[in-house]
Amino acid sequence: MNRRKSSIMLVLLLLIGLFIAGMWLMSSLNLNFAQRAMSEQRQQQIADTFHSNLDRINAHHFLMEQNTGALARMGELFARQKQISGRDNLAELERSVGTTLRSLHDLYGGGILFHPGAYRLSDVGIYGHRNSTATHITYRETGFENKDWYRRLQPSSLPGKPNELYHWTAAYYRPQFDTVVISVSTPLHDSTGQVIGLAATDWQADEVIRLVSRVRITPGTFSFLLDRENRNLSSLAEAADVQQAQQLMEAITALQLPRQSPAQQVPASLGSRYPASPMQSHRLFVGEAEYALFHAPTEAGMIFGIGIPQAEIDAVLAPMRASNFRIVAIIVSILLLLSGLILYLVATTLKQLNSLYTDALTGLPNRERLLLDLQKDRLMTLVLLNIDAFKEINDFYGSQCGDHVIRELADGLRRHVHDTPAWKAVRVYRMPGDEMALLFPDSPGQQVLEQRLENLRTFIKGLTIRWQEEQVPLQATLGLAASVQPDGSPLASEQLLPSANIALKLARLSKLNYLVHDPAHRMRETYEQNLVWANRLRTALEQNRIVPWFQPIMNLHTGRIDKFECLVRMLDGDDTPISPAHFLPVARKIRLYRQITRRMVDQCLARFAETDLQFSLNLSCDDLLDSELSEHLLQRLQNPALARRLIFEILESEGIENYQAVRQFIDKAKALGCRIAIDDFGTGYSNFEHLLRLDVDLIKIDGSLIRQLDSDADARAVTQGIVRFAQELGMQTVAEFVHNEAILQQVRALGIDFAQGARIGMPAPELPAGLCLDDIQG
Repeated sequence: MNRRKSSIMLVLLLLIGLFIAGMWLMSSLNLNFAQRAMSEQRQQQIADTFHSNLDRINAHHFLMEQNTGALARMGELFARQKQISGRDNLAELERSVGTTLRSLHDLYGGGILFHPGAYRLSDVGIYGHRNSTATHITYRETGFENKDWYRRLQPSSLPGKPNELYHWTAAYYRPQFDTVVISVSTPLHDSTGQVIGLAATDWQADEVIRLVSRVRITPGTFSFLLDRENRNLSSLAEAADVQQAQQLMEAITALQLPRQSPAQQVPASLGSRYPASPMQSHRLFVGEAEYALFHAPTEAGMIFGIGIPQAEIDAVLAPMRASNFRIVAIIVSILLLLSGLILYLVATTLKQLNSLYTDALTGLPNRERLLLDLQKDRLMTLVLLNIDAFKEINDFYGSQCGDHVIRELADGLRRHVHDTPAWKAVRVYRMPGDEMALLFPDSPGQQVLEQRLENLRTFIKGLTIRWQEEQVPLQATLGLAASVQPDGSPLASEQLLPSANIALKLARLSKLNYLVHDPAHRMRETYEQNLVWANRLRTALEQNRIVPWFQPIMNLHTGRIDKFECLVRMLDGDDTPISPAHFLPVARKIRLYRQITRRMVDQCLARFAETDLQFSLNLSCDDLLDSELSEHLLQRLQNPALARRLIFEILESEGIENYQAVRQFIDKAKALGCRIAIDDFGTGYSNFEHLLRLDVDLIKIDGSLIRQLDSDADARAVTQGIVRFAQELGMQTVAEFVHNEAILQQVRALGIDFAQGARIGMPAPELPAGLCLDDIQG
């Protein structure tokens, strides 16, 4: 049972664990799906922001190229006018450049530069820029052919397309303006297509940084623009933590980001919206911080990018994760609570089920468990063990000692079974009361069965049990039943228990230490017969077919019948009377004897209440010791006239042990006017002691003496002694079983006072009052 209980609890725990794991998995899948959706949405937001800023930068590039182209067309026009008119109009050109530059608000500066010797002009250029004090300052540039900044403006001096229309420089320092700029230049052509100079516009580095700094996605987001020489113009230049910003910019430039992005590096989540998007992503680690880096080349061949702290990207998912964790925690908590409740209820139910099959005192399987085990279809041998004189142990030492004896016996049997190699599979059970049972999983021959019984008897006899420093003697009676009976016939498993019980009871009745159930003993037939009579007796009580019959008693001094002995009869279905010898022993066993006695008392008192006849009722010692029954009798005798005519006949043949209790009843009955008779006198073992101690009025001499008066001198001598003894004590005598005239003459000759028997009259259901012997004979 314990193994099954553990298995059930383990399966429940596994199911609960699987359920919780399933809930956790489902929650994780939902969270992953939500995170993926949120992440894709976040990626899309980043991509949208990135491309909008990239488009803004490309638009600015395009505008600068358009402005540069406008200046170039102005310079080419000036050169053609110079060629045609021969007039130096540099002042006009300066005014035109100034006007153009003032109209272009997205430029820091710009101008037109002629190559040395072009159109008979020395190296001259008109250039202008903004500063803090003036909107635009225009001036002439000379002697610039060897300047570094001029060489940077030449398309051929840097990698790129050899015939590109616009050339973008890397960031460089312009000493004229004391600032860092990025320039875009385009060549000037004469009418023959020869390059005669270039037009250029400048984009101040501070303006670049402010432009890329407009990107806002998270608080920690930064943006950058890498020029053609991998110089980094970034919003980090405005960061408060200069050291951290410098580390980030160095880490970005160290990546050597590609100027063109392979199509396969475009994020799958953005491919649908930006099928040709050049945006790429990198993971950037600076110290312990992780950044997501997104970048793409601009139309001018630079690289625009943004960096976002990964923690800030994940931060948008944190509330979702926290909410999901709370939901999961609540669900798991509820599940654990419900699981705990379910486990508690299951454990309680299993405990209750286990208690149904387990004896609380010994911890052994009980009778119900044995009945279940006996349902298995296999060979088995059952031994029932009953402790001898257990009632005396309880009475003498107390019930606590009785419990102690049973526990010690149970523990001893468990150890004995465990220590006996051949008995490893034997199970020990606690039966009701002072009984134990042992179930063997086989059915060997008679010799082995008796060896087992002798083994158990010897073990129990040698078992030492002490209570309060005293050794409690212990013996037991054993009854055994096997699937294969001694005669070889099979015995059904459900019959093992009743058969072993029959063997045990027969062993006790026969004063044997043990007994094996054998069909030859016909024990089962006896029990079946008892069951039949028990059912008939219960039915008779329910249908009021337990009735009194009356046997006449003659007064030998007057010759008249003035007394009747009330005898119980059971009427069969056809009103055939049945002798009490058939049903009273069964009534005692099934605890119906009191009910029969009470039914007889009530009927007889009612029958004789309206007559002047004397009558006697038979009571056993058990009746007198039954306080409830004796009180009922005394309460019904409150009518003195009725009580004076009643004689209680105490059955001497049953033996009287508790004189004090019996005498108490006799004293109360005689106080009401009743008389007391000893029935069956001459058959018991303490006849004269009864007469001396119980204050008897009549002695009914047993029929075993009376029926031999005419043929046995010893019987006559004993009877004569009884009569003389009674006369000396002032007691009257009654002769039973006076069955013929010869016996009647002997009874009269001995001086006996009353006679009853077949010669006087047989029991009848009616009362023939006032008859004499001649009347009966007639």
